[in-house]
Amino acid sequence: MINPLLSPSTLPYGLPPFADIEVQHYAEAVEAGLAEHLAEIQAIVAAPEPATFENTALAMERSGQLLQRASASFFTLVSADASEPIRELETRLSPAFSAHQDAVYLNRGLFERFAAIDTHRLDAESGRLVEEYLKEFRQSGIQLDEVAQERLKAINAELSTLGTEFGQRVKEGMKSASLLLDEATELAGLPADDIASAAEAARTAGHEGKFLLTLIQPSNQPALAALENREVRRRLYEASIGRGSGGGSLDVLDLVKDMVRLRAEKAGLLGFANFAELSVDQQTAPDFQAVQAMLNRLAPAAVRNADAEAEALAEVAGHPLEAWDWAYYSARVKRERYSVDEQALRPYFELDRVLQDGVFFAANALYGITFHERTDLAGYHPDVRVWEVKNSDGTELGLFLGDYYTRDSKRGGAWMNSLVDQSSLLNTRPVVINNLNISKPPAGEPTLLTLDELRTTFHEFGHALHGLFSSVTYPRFAGTSVPRDFVEYPSQVNEMWIMWPEVLANYARHHATGEPLPQETVDKLNEAALWGEGFGTTEYLGAALLDLAWHVLDGTDIPDDALAFEAKALAAAGVAHSLIPPRYRTGYFQHIFAGGWYAAGYYSYIWSEVLDAETVEWFKENGGLTRANGDFFRAELLARGNSRDPLESFRAFRGREARLEPLLTRRGLE
Repeated sequence: MINPLLSPSTLPYGLPPFADIEVQHYAEAVEAGLAEHLAEIQAIVAAPEPATFENTALAMERSGQLLQRASASFFTLVSADASEPIRELETRLSPAFSAHQDAVYLNRGLFERFAAIDTHRLDAESGRLVEEYLKEFRQSGIQLDEVAQERLKAINAELSTLGTEFGQRVKEGMKSASLLLDEATELAGLPADDIASAAEAARTAGHEGKFLLTLIQPSNQPALAALENREVRRRLYEASIGRGSGGGSLDVLDLVKDMVRLRAEKAGLLGFANFAELSVDQQTAPDFQAVQAMLNRLAPAAVRNADAEAEALAEVAGHPLEAWDWAYYSARVKRERYSVDEQALRPYFELDRVLQDGVFFAANALYGITFHERTDLAGYHPDVRVWEVKNSDGTELGLFLGDYYTRDSKRGGAWMNSLVDQSSLLNTRPVVINNLNISKPPAGEPTLLTLDELRTTFHEFGHALHGLFSSVTYPRFAGTSVPRDFVEYPSQVNEMWIMWPEVLANYARHHATGEPLPQETVDKLNEAALWGEGFGTTEYLGAALLDLAWHVLDGTDIPDDALAFEAKALAAAGVAHSLIPPRYRTGYFQHIFAGGWYAAGYYSYIWSEVLDAETVEWFKENGGLTRANGDFFRAELLARGNSRDPLESFRAFRGREARLEPLLTRRGLE
């Protein structure tokens, strides 16, 4: 069979022909793409004419299309549907990708051509393109001597290998830590559909007649809020927080120590005191000290709120609390104090209705876009659904793929990624994917969402809108290709429509009766909005501050005992709470160790939330869910990608700098 990845896809929007792609095709196409891209770069460097924007920057933006096509498809499978051959291929190819990145950004000839481009007469986006390339060259080590560059290349290759291994172990660790139970009585308190899902998960895993509680990526597992059996809660909690650190083949702590040491050495080579300072230098935050100051300001108030919540929980429980009790008694407080039963809400949040009448409805009201399911187009797995998205005037915008169910071959968590980036230079339109990890019910049963899954569905679609609405010239700037501490902002904004009356009334209907969610319940949910913020903010800050603690090490002070270091770091930061583990402990902190996208950057969520809270205020001040508001937000912010400074885009939208006060009010931290 001819390798379908070697030529541009003939499917709408360039959707990869997944049904025709075999594992060996990925290997062949990636390797051919790496070689082709290096040849294209060599041609740029070897051109006899003086460097111009057209023969250097534009040529660079047009290069690497085979590599982009092959790697986007391949890494989609790595994350969402990784068979054993795909995992083996990932292990083999990861160092090659790292070496390729170094071959591009440590190419002195290429750097010198970019540095020679006359930018005075370029438009703003084109001038920014040259500036951003030059910045990446410098941040990648182009100014180091040859010996230092060779060491940097070795570090990058080793980090790539270690990160790949970390991610694969974490995925297997989440699977192996799932809790297998013999009797349905042990699941007392769980809704019937959750029990059915646990039975189906056990059957699929070869344990007919038993029940398997699978894990999600964060420390806190949803079933802890409902399980009546305290011993089962304890076992589930300990299985969750023990991942990656219990010895054996899936322990990742040695990998962590090696990665932290190498990152510290890399930062030193590049002239930074530690990796945290290097990481923040690439973001919108002015410096590492500003990040520290913000987190340190929030932590004491968050812990005070958490302590107050703990007192209320202990009173309800009537016995000393353990960490595995928190979610269970927190749910009881919500029921007794606010008359909110989250489990009883789930029948009102059926997945397809949430999508069609909630997520898509809000997007249509704000932006006029429409969604048309394309059952003639196939994704990489039978569970993947494909929608064509059109503008209000009927013009084609892009494709949106939804992959909502958990499976053994998918990594934990939720994310958005792009298969095709928008670019007017390349005449491409976006193809974006949302991935979640919702338990799949037995055939014929509805998929009912928890409040957290509901929030995640809207959140990830905010990322999708950022990709779909991209309207830039150069692929480098498309969609979510913005600094890490800005990328979460549009997705957090999209969460505001979950409880917006017009949107909620349209999707929150009982899946069996069609009855709307009672207004009394809506009022109680709003009243209960601040309950649990102490826990939520403390567990988040625990993870963010743990991330920074690992990445301020200078390489000479790597601890022998990673878990002892973790405990000491949390205590030093003031967020060591016996009842609240960090959202991610070191042993499964995928954000910062598998690939490292959020390394020294997990603070990004709350940094972005400052902008988000300001934006929610703006929408409320200006009439809420209207086309005028949506079109303005789309034009000034979502469409811009990284084609201008993202904070400049925020100021153009909001009319001023962001303030911290709306966030403090939202989280009860005044």
